[in-house]
Amino acid sequence: MLDERDATGPGRGRPPGFPDAAPPIRAAGGVVWRPADDPGPVGGPAAGSTGAAPRGGVLVCLVHRPRYGDWSLPKGKLEPGEHPLRAAVREVAEETDVRAVPQVRLPTVRYRSEGRPKVVDYWSMRAVAAGGFQPGTEVDDVRWLGVDEAVRLVSYPHDAEVLAAFAALPTVTGTVALVRHAHAGKRATWSGPDTGRPLDARGWAQAHALAPLVALLRPVRLLSASARRCVQTLDPAAALLDLPIEIDGDLDEPRPGQQPDECALAAAARLAALAATGEPVGVCSQGKVIPGALARLSGRPGDFTTPKGGGWLLAFAGDRLLAVDRL
Repeated sequence: MLDERDATGPGRGRPPGFPDAAPPIRAAGGVVWRPADDPGPVGGPAAGSTGAAPRGGVLVCLVHRPRYGDWSLPKGKLEPGEHPLRAAVREVAEETDVRAVPQVRLPTVRYRSEGRPKVVDYWSMRAVAAGGFQPGTEVDDVRWLGVDEAVRLVSYPHDAEVLAAFAALPTVTGTVALVRHAHAGKRATWSGPDTGRPLDARGWAQAHALAPLVALLRPVRLLSASARRCVQTLDPAAALLDLPIEIDGDLDEPRPGQQPDECALAAAARLAALAATGEPVGVCSQGKVIPGALARLSGRPGDFTTPKGGGWLLAFAGDRLLAVDRL
């Protein structure tokens, strides 16, 4: 952990005195929450659920760091090559002994720490399981507080701003990890039907890299478009989660004579219906489907182009797409 006492707050660009050549310290963390009526950190009937709770009836988690004598949101530095979302979930678990499921990206914080720029990505996270917290040299106390009380206790203005952004969110009722199939070579080099084209070596590497990110949502179902490359993209996640892969034609690219808008509409409706169940799901679709489906769900134009092996974390409030975060 690095000192935050010279923090300059989020959204202000490069603070004065940052050396141009100094690489930023990258870190990630979360606003971890649970329903206020849980009897323990995550115990009771809500344990294991990733569903909703009234925004006014939640508690959030703060940690105390004896080295600095401060109260802050749980976070920590990325390991080499680590994805920020994976680091955020890992650091929350290491500092609080709470297992949490990410839902919505919160403001990224930029400040100065020990003379270097530091960038911290945050997500809201639903606490779903916990061990027994043991005080240590990095974190010696954990508190679950209402948001207003947490805002008053945190030692840094940027933590208060992240908490305020969390408090302003509508209640998240569903999450979806939506990915595009990984690399499968070129159509011209495949002699069989296009639906049978398999992943190549690069694609399998991408699929294995995606699997732990999809698993962070703790999905209860995995659904794929019918193309072989889509199913194979979810294979490593299915093995990691011990889940079957369900084939869903509503996620397919247009068939001959079918209009792209028809596919986008069908995929958007399917994603909304999956989110409405209140259970997290993982979905693999195709490049001619995802941008149109996300544009329809968001109700706005945007760059939803998705590279092969890329994807999105979708958060829903009811049938409304609340947030779209690139994976």
